[in-house]
Amino acid sequence: MGKRSDIIIIGGSVMGSSIAYHLLKDGFTGEVTVFEKDRLYEFSSTPRSAGGIRQLFTTDINIQISRYSLKKYLSFPEDMAVDGERAEIDFKQRGYLFLGHQESRNQLENQMIKQQRYGVPSQFLLPDELKEIIPELTTDDLAGGLYCAEDGYLDPYSVMQGYIKKAKQLGVRYVYEGVDHILTDRNGVTGVQLGNGETYYAPRVINCAGPWAPLLSKKLNLPLPIVPLKRQVIQFDIADPLLKELPLTIDPTGVYFRHEGKEIISGFSEKVKPGYDFRWTRAFFEEQLWPVLAQRIKNFERAKITGGWAGLYSHNTLDQNAIIGPHPKLTGYYLACGFSGHGMQQAPAVGKCLAELLVTGSYQTLDLSPLRFERFEENDLVIENAVV
Repeated sequence: MGKRSDIIIIGGSVMGSSIAYHLLKDGFTGEVTVFEKDRLYEFSSTPRSAGGIRQLFTTDINIQISRYSLKKYLSFPEDMAVDGERAEIDFKQRGYLFLGHQESRNQLENQMIKQQRYGVPSQFLLPDELKEIIPELTTDDLAGGLYCAEDGYLDPYSVMQGYIKKAKQLGVRYVYEGVDHILTDRNGVTGVQLGNGETYYAPRVINCAGPWAPLLSKKLNLPLPIVPLKRQVIQFDIADPLLKELPLTIDPTGVYFRHEGKEIISGFSEKVKPGYDFRWTRAFFEEQLWPVLAQRIKNFERAKITGGWAGLYSHNTLDQNAIIGPHPKLTGYYLACGFSGHGMQQAPAVGKCLAELLVTGSYQTLDLSPLRFERFEENDLVIENAVV
């Protein structure tokens, strides 16, 4: 005889744990069970991310999600406190900065106007103003940059653990076993079968499995437009320290960099074949990152690699945005996947809103329906032009 739950969540990293937390925090009285195959979260995408938090998006829905989530991360240490112990996440509001050449200036200024409509204090800075933020910046080829001082970066592992610990305190059950497949009958979802053969029954199952989400959905004959793409992050030290702490800065080439303690981390969305690859290489830094970094900031010319890692983007191949909500072809099957690198920064809003949908039948805080699965068949894509 299998075990029973009211809601099953597949994937216990930041997204699944945020949904679980919000369900019980907002008054859901049923049993919530989270399945996570990677007990140590060794290959989870969340702790392998660069930890950026930004509102500098180009679509209405992403701006709204990020504005809500940023505010929640500011109060996160208090909100997620367990037994009086604050959930520190080291959120440093050092800003986010997209650098641009002359040909992208109009686009950046139009993005700023849209962002400001939602209350985002973004600014377009001219080259001289950029040097006030990063004195060492080479600006000869730049028209300026889109900047938001409210944004910044945090420790994604601590965010994930904050949600997990608080969810457990509220009564969420975590089972550290992998789900092999989702069970169904003619009426819809009935539960899950684990890799160890155990069965858990529930009328609603949420697929939050990140890069592994499409594998589970494919077994249902419900394919998702998601592929796993490797993203490397390299950490390095420099001989001559910078005068000021860096915002998370994106060069026009797509290479980004920010401080990590006294050192720097950098990365770039390289072109790779889809797959589950967690190897990182020094050659990636030497061939793709270093030439750009050294040209942009002279202090980066003398750099020494101190470490690195690789994680996976759950890349939505159709419009690079999340897929959230019920699947139209299977009753009780819900999705929260395909975040294309934005999962950690969108987790507070998505967890809150999806919990509302599950409990009340509708979105209330934010309307996430633009990110519904049906948009693909309806040709109503959400095209985000600021994917890093």
